Amino acid sequence: MLNSLAAASSQESYRRAIDEFIGWYCSEPRLAFNRTVVLRYRFFLEQNNLAPSTINVRLAAVRRLAYEAADTGLLSPELAASIRRVKGAKRLGVRIGNWLTIDQSRVLSQKLSLETIRGKRDRAILALIGCGLRRAELVGMRTEDLQTREEHCVIADLIGKGKHIRTVPVPAWAKRAVDKWTEAAGISTGRIFRRVNRFGKIWGEGITPKAIWHVVKAAALRAGIQNLAPHDLRRTCARLCHLAGGELEQIQFLLGHASVQTTERYLGCKQKLRHAVNDALGLEDP
Repeated sequence: MLNSLAAASSQESYRRAIDEFIGWYCSEPRLAFNRTVVLRYRFFLEQNNLAPSTINVRLAAVRRLAYEAADTGLLSPELAASIRRVKGAKRLGVRIGNWLTIDQSRVLSQKLSLETIRGKRDRAILALIGCGLRRAELVGMRTEDLQTREEHCVIADLIGKGKHIRTVPVPAWAKRAVDKWTEAAGISTGRIFRRVNRFGKIWGEGITPKAIWHVVKAAALRAGIQNLAPHDLRRTCARLCHLAGGELEQIQFLLGHASVQTTERYLGCKQKLRHAVNDALGLEDP
């Protein structure tokens, strides 16, 4: 079942979900793998107060397990179909996202010391996440991916989540940050971002998505910004593009979303907190 998934991140999340399902299954009295059991499992997940998105991912893994079992003759098609009809948990309301203002975005990178080679690398990382890149896309970038199209620097034919291919425009200021890093590090081929040891020496063939997490967290700590994650910078990129007059369709192309509804969630179009609708009710104290 895991080998039928293309993305490594999907394999990891589904493996964890299946392991948890098997752990629950073995802790229960002897059961058959059918729709009733999957319903009981959903009830068990809901009793643990898990988020609807978490419950739905775990149920999706169980449904795919039933599908693959039926495809290989280990489960009857009728039984697999009944399992696949088990509905997921309903999501009521929308979680509030985390976006930076333009001033916060500037402070985030300005707090970095450009005198050190590590500072130049981290500045380039923050600049390219500002292009709406995911962590996995960022660490996989190679020097040959930066090309020129229509007199504009782009990351050409970037393979993103779900094997979606898109071309990402790179602003001039972000390209300058990358050039300063690659020149200082002497990188002309291969992956753009490499490890930097405590003596300022470059080593290895690349970095991991976890390293991006540490770079963002350290920059947020220096800038005095709390609860900032790398994906929040992707949301910030989308919102700043929107505030600058960017078209929703173009922002969708930039982020590589298959659905425009996903892009709208990134923009936070559903709720405006800076100018909230209940700020001017006329009930203020005199």
